[in-house]
Amino acid sequence: MKVKVISILEDNYMYLVIEEQSKRAIAVDPAVPHRLLEIVKREGLSLTAVLTTHHHWDHARGNEALVKDVPGLQVYGGDDRIGGLTDKVTNAQELKFGTINVRCLFTPCHTSGHMCYFVWEDECSDAPAVFTGDTLFIGGCGKFLEGTAEQMYHNLTQVLGSLPQDTKIFCGHEYTIKNLKFAMLVEPENEKVKEMLNWAKARDDDDKPTVPSTLMEEFEYNPFLRLSEEGVQKFTGKTDPIEVLRVLRKEKDKFKKPKERLPPHAMLALEWGLLRP
Repeated sequence: MKVKVISILEDNYMYLVIEEQSKRAIAVDPAVPHRLLEIVKREGLSLTAVLTTHHHWDHARGNEALVKDVPGLQVYGGDDRIGGLTDKVTNAQELKFGTINVRCLFTPCHTSGHMCYFVWEDECSDAPAVFTGDTLFIGGCGKFLEGTAEQMYHNLTQVLGSLPQDTKIFCGHEYTIKNLKFAMLVEPENEKVKEMLNWAKARDDDDKPTVPSTLMEEFEYNPFLRLSEEGVQKFTGKTDPIEVLRVLRKEKDKFKKPKERLPPHAMLALEWGLLRP
């Protein structure tokens, strides 16, 4: 099983999960359908299914076009608001595509119908993968747009946190540097955070993605998975893990990276009224 990471839009990821022997592929959150189909054609693949984590446009907007362009394509998701949906899935439902297995993991909070997908291949020694959409990020977690801290706690600890430790994390956005800057604020003495932040900056300089991480690594530097750690509790002033998570998310929502100064031509355009601030 091969996972192809495809950067799209401003900071999104879509993915192709490829069964290498048969050249069949499953797309995850293919929000730029023409680009996906170009890659499928170039690599000689057959697109058989789409897994959609949630209904937001930057994850699901390509579904309807793909259904039109690819006869018989199945689009899976856990929310009726997902465009092009052909098969609604439920928690713990398992799907099979040749030798590739998918377990659907219901993770409501960012949206009420959010689904993550745990994927592994039969008789393969490669580590499994989980596609976490906007629930779990490298070094962070998603905003609680349609849910509660209690729900996200369950998602992070019971649903995702209980997966095999070597599971590869493929998330929906490239937020790693900003997430790790916040993690540094929470745990300034955590050497693993410092190490990871330096690595992520180097990847960014080379225009390379920071995905995937592993679940084991996330437990070392992601404050949203370190709710019982003394430093994280000290930062939040709470000890109950759900309350720690609630405060962490509120603080992260307020956390902003320093604004970058616009280039001179953009500043002139602003002054002349050609751009809106």
